[in-house]
Amino acid sequence: MSQKRVVVTGLGAVTPIGNDVPTFWQGLKDGKSGGGVITKFDPTEFKTRIAAELKDFNADQHFDPKEVKKLDNFARYGVVAARECMADSGLDLDKTDPFQIGVIVGSGMGGVQTIEEQVITMLEKGIRRVSPFLVPKMIPNMAAGMISIYLKVKGPNSAIATACATGTHAIGDSYKIIQRGDAVAMFAGGAEAIITRLSVAGFSNMQALTEHNDEPTRASRPFDATRDGFLMGEGAGVLLLEELEHAKARGAKIYCEVVGYGLSGDAHHMTAPGPCGEGGARAMNMCIKDAGIPPTAVQYVNAHGTSTPLNDKLETQAIKTVFGDHAYKLAVSSNKSMIGHLIGAAGGVEAIATALTIKEGIIPPTINYVTPDPECDLDYVPNKARAAQVEYAISNSLGFGGHNCTICLKRY
Repeated sequence: MSQKRVVVTGLGAVTPIGNDVPTFWQGLKDGKSGGGVITKFDPTEFKTRIAAELKDFNADQHFDPKEVKKLDNFARYGVVAARECMADSGLDLDKTDPFQIGVIVGSGMGGVQTIEEQVITMLEKGIRRVSPFLVPKMIPNMAAGMISIYLKVKGPNSAIATACATGTHAIGDSYKIIQRGDAVAMFAGGAEAIITRLSVAGFSNMQALTEHNDEPTRASRPFDATRDGFLMGEGAGVLLLEELEHAKARGAKIYCEVVGYGLSGDAHHMTAPGPCGEGGARAMNMCIKDAGIPPTAVQYVNAHGTSTPLNDKLETQAIKTVFGDHAYKLAVSSNKSMIGHLIGAAGGVEAIATALTIKEGIIPPTINYVTPDPECDLDYVPNKARAAQVEYAISNSLGFGGHNCTICLKRY
């Protein structure tokens, strides 16, 4: 039996540079940074006092007040992104079997804010004051669960938690579910809300975060020689993946086609990538093989590009391992230079950017690229967006624990 073809027919995003896809995409094209001083708590005592927070996001505009109290921010972000994705897709649930529409939306860390607040409540006021909503608010699968509840879709439903690789794994797994015929459409992506005292302290103390506190809009500088860590971000990105014939039959607009997925494990270290980025290279090779194309067919890499010294160097090495001389003909850019690192939501948001790159013929830049690093010597589309017709693009995500994954998108 031939495999089904899968296309992207809907997009939804909540990001530090825009609370919907059009605003987010315009921000990427303009090279806008979402960095700023943390406002969610007093960051004075922290080594890192900056992050890429959402701007002007008001949950009360999206949910009934009673519902707001039941959801952690990551689930709120996921539901809002999924609703935009649903509206953008034009999918009519009255004309589609709900048992054939699924959800895989993950979160790297789940309801950290809820955990932090309730631990304080328990220590200060006693165990009887702990909220009965603690468990449903904190568990990482609740974004996927609430999306299915709000949209009333009853197909395959799952949540992935592979740290920074979460969103891309969700998209890749959804692609395979549709490809083998187990669903006609899947909402896929990630959601994250971890700009909290506990999370910032943890990431900062492990020396993962930037300390360029005096210039928050320039702090995230992937592949630049002066990079010193990532800028924490928050938000959600959800795509609707759909079986091609189903999409065509309802006259859906099509952003691009999903044609490849690769994943691997480093088996090396809790937080550091494997030597020479070999795990990421295997994921890219597997993805390109799955797409049935030669490496030279790829024109653009939406890089993981965290702005940490080790990740950017090893991802560059991995790209050169996979593409050889063709690596120097590729455009490579990092959305994290503008939106920061959205952890579990990163892959979903970056897949949206990659889909729009293909659809619109514009490659977003890597901003804040000023000082070249001899070990990062590819074309990182520095500082200014570039017009380019892209037929094939890949998007990389590499997570703590040694989780690597890549998806390949194609012009439809």
